[in-house]
Amino acid sequence: MTVVVLGERLGAVLPAAALPALRTATAVYAGEGVPVESWSAYGVDGAAPEVPEDGAVVLTTSASAYPGCTVITTPEPLGAGLLDAAAVMHRLRSPGGCPWDAEQDHDSLRQYLVEETFELLEAIEDGDRAAMREELGDVLLQVLFHARVAAEHAEDPFDIDAVAAELVAKLVGRHPHVFEGHDPAVHDATSQEHRWEELKQAEKRRESSVDGVALGQPAVALAAKLVQRTGRAGLPVDLLPEGDDTGTTLFAVTALARLAGEDPETELRQVCRQFAARVRDAEAKARAEGLESVTAEDWRRFWPS
Repeated sequence: MTVVVLGERLGAVLPAAALPALRTATAVYAGEGVPVESWSAYGVDGAAPEVPEDGAVVLTTSASAYPGCTVITTPEPLGAGLLDAAAVMHRLRSPGGCPWDAEQDHDSLRQYLVEETFELLEAIEDGDRAAMREELGDVLLQVLFHARVAAEHAEDPFDIDAVAAELVAKLVGRHPHVFEGHDPAVHDATSQEHRWEELKQAEKRRESSVDGVALGQPAVALAAKLVQRTGRAGLPVDLLPEGDDTGTTLFAVTALARLAGEDPETELRQVCRQFAARVRDAEAKARAEGLESVTAEDWRRFWPS
């Protein structure tokens, strides 16, 4: 006997591996949990008898043990775990859920979005796979949380499904070479990057090449983004800011790095992390010698070579 376990998420959707067994079955029975409306679609006789005949197929939603039977399971669809995450967020925010979650709004959650994003960046820089998995979940939580709060807006509500639908439309629309079969403007990663910006410019009807650049991002990243955007628009390099003041000098260094194909934000963060590690190393050596305060000469003596 063959037992086909229908996935709870997919309802009456059959796994492809079950089709040969169904086509040659002497009888097909519906076990506990199989929707009644699916019986006729599969030619099901009704509830499964206690001992099905040889050659029969039993449809069930239970993954219980079936000794001596061939068991065919329905694989979970890609992204099935996202449904669980959305359901948990809905429960936490709903009456009877978490009081703290219920009090939050978009403004109060802003700090956590920034914090979780930087924690994810740190995990990526460290190459810590376990931390990356955890921090990606924390960033996902922020998306789910904001979408759940947005669903309660009195005048302009939207939910996580609307967020996902808009993302899908954007991805499909900006990848015509993938979803429409061909785009002569795209032949490698670089041309795709340019094409993405062109499609985005037309889609959002932007009047300036710097429209949409988030001015609230860290200054080095902001300067690099402005140089990148204006460079694509054909702005001559000699029109970039010039001067001897600190801000203009930093912009110039950032521009040089960006024009050389480097990410100055990442480069600077790596130097900062290396410097912090050296400071900790020197301080640890000073503590090991019992020093409570460190002089300039001590710093030089303990500084890693």
